[in-house]
Amino acid sequence: YKDLINFFQNRFLFFKVFVSSIPVMIIGYLLVNLGMMEKIRNLEVIAWTTFLFGFLLFISDKFKIEKSIEKDFTLKKAIFIGILQILSLVPGVSRSGIAITAARFLKYDRVNAARISFLLSIPTLLAVTVFGIYNIYITDSFDIIKFNFSSIVLSFIFSYITMAVFLNYIKKASLDIFVYYR
Repeated sequence: YKDLINFFQNRFLFFKVFVSSIPVMIIGYLLVNLGMMEKIRNLEVIAWTTFLFGFLLFISDKFKIEKSIEKDFTLKKAIFIGILQILSLVPGVSRSGIAITAARFLKYDRVNAARISFLLSIPTLLAVTVFGIYNIYITDSFDIIKFNFSSIVLSFIFSYITMAVFLNYIKKASLDIFVYYR
C-alpha cells in the first residue's frame, strides 16, 4: 500500500508508469478487435513461450543489482519495459514475468523489479477492468453482471494478497522456483 500511496503522490512516477502502459493497451486493443488473439493461441506457441521466457527470467536473475526505483527509474527505462510488456499478449508470456525480467536485465534488484511490475500493472489492469465493466453494462443478464462484478472484486483482493506474499518471498529467495515452474 505504501507503493500505491507514493505512486499517486509522485506525479512523475505516475506519468512514467502510465506512458509505459500505453503500448500494451494499444496493441492489446488492436489484437482483440482484429480477432488476432485466437490465431496465436495454440499449444505450440504456449509451450515455446513458456520455455523461452522461463530461460530469459533465469538469465536476468543473475544480473548485478545496481538500481532502485527511487533513483534510477527513468522514462526511457519505463518505456523499454512497457514495450516489452507487449510480448505478454502472446499466450504463455506472463505480463508480470516479462516486466520483472526486463527490470532485472536493467539491473534492478528482485524487489524493485517486482515493484516496477506491480506498478506497471495498474494502468493496464485498470483499462481491462473498464473494458470488463463496459461489457457488464451492455449485458442484459443480471446473473452475468453479478458474476463479473464479483470476479473484479475478488481479483483485486487476491492480487493484493499475492503481491504482499510475493514481495516478502523474493526478499529472501531467488526467482529460480518460477524458472523451474515455467
